[in-house]
Amino acid sequence: MDIQQLRSKIDDLDEQLVRLLSERAQAAVAIGELKAKQGTPIYEPQREQDVFNHVRGANAGPLTDLQVQHVYERIMDVMRELQRPHSGAARP
Repeated sequence: MDIQQLRSKIDDLDEQLVRLLSERAQAAVAIGELKAKQGTPIYEPQREQDVFNHVRGANAGPLTDLQVQHVYERIMDVMRELQRPHSGAARP
């Protein structure tokens, strides 16, 4: 493959990632609504650790487990923000 083909592949993968992140965000918003009704905290350190453990276990490389965790730390930050009632969660 040449560089243009590889960039086109990356563009396609980015579109897939955005769709999947949007699906994940919808689930996070729904969880935030349930947490608000139940009066439970948005931040759950053990759940986040479970997610990190899960994604590291699913990692086949070339990213290191630590790199995967760093990506998910940021994803979790954004998802936590979406769960806050004042965030204006989803965009149409």
